[in-house]
Amino acid sequence: MKITLAVIGKTEVGFVRQGIEEYVKRLQHYVTFNIQYVGDVKGTRNMSEAQQKAAEGRALLATLEASDHVVLLDEHGSERTSMDFSQWLQRRMASGVKRLVFVVGGPYGFSPEVYDRANEKISLSKMTFPHELVRLVFVEQLYRGFTILRHEPYHHE
Repeated sequence: MKITLAVIGKTEVGFVRQGIEEYVKRLQHYVTFNIQYVGDVKGTRNMSEAQQKAAEGRALLATLEASDHVVLLDEHGSERTSMDFSQWLQRRMASGVKRLVFVVGGPYGFSPEVYDRANEKISLSKMTFPHELVRLVFVEQLYRGFTILRHEPYHHE
């Protein structure tokens, strides 16, 4: 199985980018993982939030394959502990999914079309985070999930 994190725009904040790079490097020991950067929408000053979400949604949807299992990282998704998330990962790997795609939306969230395409929604917290920081938190949790599955001493419970 391959895992992709699809995000809108590049990660601009230096310390966030460094943290992401560290966990991406660590993840390579467990799974084929990549971050797919979807270009920022141009001309957003003249767009409403709905128009911006729609444009970002079209760009995101264009990157997906029909067979992808798409999981939105969304504040309205189901919450899991790190242990539960690792078991969820294991079930997805055993299910025969070829590509598991996690999606972080832009600053205003997802368009209705992206919600319609999603197979699932997962929340990292009831709190709201900057969308760049969500990237770092997610790749750390993905790494943590794999270390739990391998019974490695990273996670303490």
